[in-house]
Amino acid sequence: MFSDKVEKLQELLKRHLTMCNLQCCSFRALFLLMLCRSMQIPEAEGKDEILPPTIQKIMKGYNKYLRPFFDNGPVSIGMSLDVASIDTISEINMDYTATIFLRQRWTDERLCFDGNKSLSLDGRLVEMLWVPDTFIVDSKKSFLHDITVENRLIRIYPNGTVLYAIRITTTVACSMDLTKYPMDKQTCTLQLESWGYNINDVIFYWTRGNDSVRGLDTLRLAQYTIEDHFTSVSEAVYETGHYPKLVFHFELKRNILYFILETYVPSSLLVALSWVSFWISQSSVPARICIGVTTVLTMTTLMMGARTSLPNANCSIKAIDVYLGICFSFIFGALLEYAVAHFCTLHRLSSKELPKDEDEEAEEERNGVLAAVANSCSAPDNTNKADSNQSSKTLTEGKRERSKHSGCSSPMSIMRRLFCISDCFRVKNPYHIDNYARFSFPLSFIIINVLYWVYYLYF
Repeated sequence: MFSDKVEKLQELLKRHLTMCNLQCCSFRALFLLMLCRSMQIPEAEGKDEILPPTIQKIMKGYNKYLRPFFDNGPVSIGMSLDVASIDTISEINMDYTATIFLRQRWTDERLCFDGNKSLSLDGRLVEMLWVPDTFIVDSKKSFLHDITVENRLIRIYPNGTVLYAIRITTTVACSMDLTKYPMDKQTCTLQLESWGYNINDVIFYWTRGNDSVRGLDTLRLAQYTIEDHFTSVSEAVYETGHYPKLVFHFELKRNILYFILETYVPSSLLVALSWVSFWISQSSVPARICIGVTTVLTMTTLMMGARTSLPNANCSIKAIDVYLGICFSFIFGALLEYAVAHFCTLHRLSSKELPKDEDEEAEEERNGVLAAVANSCSAPDNTNKADSNQSSKTLTEGKRERSKHSGCSSPMSIMRRLFCISDCFRVKNPYHIDNYARFSFPLSFIIINVLYWVYYLYF
């Protein structure tokens, strides 16, 4: 507003000088020029009052490029953090995404001032101070929240202590062992290190030990439960030196209820459904084949769906893969059982059409084999008996006789055992196969389930 008036007065002055004689209007022109100068606003007014006097005093001669205690040993930096949320835990990428409040405290003797109250400064003034070069080691991507302004806090205490807090969201890598998935436990870490200052320059420590990390007790995750967490202090060794490192460990236990309802119960029901065919007549070929093929295809689809949330490159066999493989084996075995039973039924029907003379001939042939083996042993036995009557006085010939007799009887017993074993595998009534399957399949499935759950839950 003042500048507009000044411009108007200057224009009037120019017009007046051109219209009037210079000698007559010199006094008026001089007056107008003095009036214009008196109405101008000084440009540098208020420039030295940007910062309060206290801040101006402590920032005088401050060099933000030099750390505190530059020539007097390392500076100690205490850290604490609050976990606001753990958004996602990915088994495919093997990482987790979390939002945390990171707080760092250190003492800078150059920022001491008189008073008994702390100074809370705007976060944008952090560019004027020295701050630690802390970074997250296994971070894949991170960002600082800036709505509505950058989420930073700077607070300076009279003794020179500086509190620096930021709010960040980071995606951190976490190595996972999925051999017991979904009954697994995973231990993830959050590692904080100094990028450029080694242990001779800075020292990291947790301000309150294991209580330096808060917020985990109130977290509710979809598939996990946080069982335990603790902190540790260590050193990172690189080619360039030893650097301070703080590590936060937390143990995650997967909730298995979702997988029981989503995978284990449906697969077990499919196995039970395949047993329905044992109670269907063997003459109902379409019904039994339909049940067998349908359960096999459904189980295959369930196995493919269970692996969608798992990394494809991981070649380790998981607990859920073992269980699905067991279920698939039982379902496929039920289909094979009907194939065997149907084949035996057809073979029996064809054998009934043969005359009885052929059956008698087969029985006589088997008896003939046994008789031939018996005769081969009795012939040398008779000759040995005749020789023994002539030389009964010699003891050595009697021992030789008994040894030969035992050697001839052993093939006989072996042949009889082989025929007994073959009779055991011979199905006299094919309809009994379904009766055996009705008890053997459920019993074996229950036993294998007990062994499976005991092993993966307690070992």
